[in-house]
Amino acid sequence: MARSLSLAAYMTYARRATKAPPAPDITRPEGDLIWAHASDADQAEALIHLAQRLKQQHPNVHFLLTTTAGFTQDIPTDGSVIRQVLPEDTIVAAKAFLRHWKPGICLWAGGNLHPAILITASHANVQLLLVDVDKDQLTKPGWRWFPDLPKALLGRFDLIMAHNVETAMHLHQIGVEDVDIHVTGPVQEGAIALPYDSATREKFAGILLGRPVWLSAMIGLNELDTVLEAHARVSMMSHRSLLIIVPDNADDLHEFEARLKQHGLRYVLRKKGKLPGETTQVLLATSKDELGLWYVLAPVSFMGNSLHPGQSGQDPNAPAAHGSAIVYGPYVGRYLGRYSRYAQAGAARLVRDTATLTTAVQSLIAPDQSAKMAHAAWDVASKGAAVTDMILDLIEERLDTLEASP
Repeated sequence: MARSLSLAAYMTYARRATKAPPAPDITRPEGDLIWAHASDADQAEALIHLAQRLKQQHPNVHFLLTTTAGFTQDIPTDGSVIRQVLPEDTIVAAKAFLRHWKPGICLWAGGNLHPAILITASHANVQLLLVDVDKDQLTKPGWRWFPDLPKALLGRFDLIMAHNVETAMHLHQIGVEDVDIHVTGPVQEGAIALPYDSATREKFAGILLGRPVWLSAMIGLNELDTVLEAHARVSMMSHRSLLIIVPDNADDLHEFEARLKQHGLRYVLRKKGKLPGETTQVLLATSKDELGLWYVLAPVSFMGNSLHPGQSGQDPNAPAAHGSAIVYGPYVGRYLGRYSRYAQAGAARLVRDTATLTTAVQSLIAPDQSAKMAHAAWDVASKGAAVTDMILDLIEERLDTLEASP
């Protein structure tokens, strides 16, 4: 690789700090470790989803996710990743970071490239993969003093996954050579289906044959009256309707039962294999363990923890993975990016109160209507999964290479 004066100048600048930062307060786990960096919240969510899928296939591989110090978004995770702040872009900080974590692979998502860290990683034989990148993200205003820095830096990557053809053409135009470049579109998190027992599903399907069914998933106690009033209105039009309720907090179960009695509803508690009868109006789940089953059985799912200020929503990927149309309230800040993608595709519907929830359920509980939304939701989830599949294949190839190395 030809020597770059701009890169040499930048690395000289990056040696300005001589004091190493404090060591991380998390011990590096034993085994292979993949380091991924996210430039924004959407990429962080996508990388966490990738980590969850990777964990299913390689339970002994660890996943480190870094974001910059100014990153403030609350990104939902299930503990499948180690979260850290990316260190300052100096050589001493980069060496300390790499010495502690010893990653074999770096998966850098988006722009905001940190040359000192990436070049130091390259020198340490870390395999560098750049994904989810657009040509406008490949430089910074301060790099005008280092004209050939982008070319030299991007040439260190083993592979680049670009948003579009324009980005790939730009990479060739600035002289990025000997790098595997793919046009894949953006990286988005897909949907992981929840487990459920097939025999139980068949039993329920027989019992509920011909009955309109809808689900209120992980709702708060302060949403229960709205849901029950909506169900009463839905039942006036569809007399045999069954509502499945999964409380967000199992500690509220007794209060949920008390409210059901106040509303005069015939309900059954889902425990010890108990099944709804012909006249049952509400099935009240005692835990979240069977959510996969309920998403499969219900053509419409209202995602709770979303109707009132201060709430933050539930993950819409789960119903999408199971073919259930998505209904949600306005307070879904924790998953806003995901809901926005589904809503834009016509795969999710926003509701605000009893009246709008009733209207949504009444219109979607018909199989043909819910199927349209469910298909759109699956299409969104599948697009995200396709690029994730490609990245997982690349990671597996490189993990095999690392394990084969002496």
